[in-house]
Amino acid sequence: MSGAGVVADHESHPLFLPLVFIGGAVFGVGLAVSQMARPEIVLEFLQFRDLGLAFVMGGASVVVGVTFWALTLSGRSAPLTGKRFGRRLKSMDRDVIVGGGVFGVGWGLSGICPGAAYASLGIGNVVILYGVAGMFLGAYLQGYLRESRVESGAAATAD
Repeated sequence: MSGAGVVADHESHPLFLPLVFIGGAVFGVGLAVSQMARPEIVLEFLQFRDLGLAFVMGGASVVVGVTFWALTLSGRSAPLTGKRFGRRLKSMDRDVIVGGGVFGVGWGLSGICPGAAYASLGIGNVVILYGVAGMFLGAYLQGYLRESRVESGAAATAD
């Protein structure tokens, strides 16, 4: 059985999607409570006027870092996917740099990152739908461009 087949089998676990939904809901509530779902607060942070969000992000980073470190050392696998806990290494290439730049510019212009944008809808920020539409358009464009590059690369190697 291939690695892709193993993942597909475990992702069809009946608790997989409900737990993803619950995790997303808890994340959204955390964003709302910490006020990271309010663009005006995030923009104050980005302009170094209100550094309270640094404590929110720093605290979350410490908890996640320690958790992933401990799980990686344990040698265990994730209960629903069966994948072993471990680091995913990605080389620093053009796509990473361009993607990070686009993400940063979008975050700076809208005052909110993609995850918090959805949570922001939950607290009544309907205007953020423009940003969400931009995220979908950008994701579609990125997929289209990547597919075009792959197809042109395959055609070049076939010649």
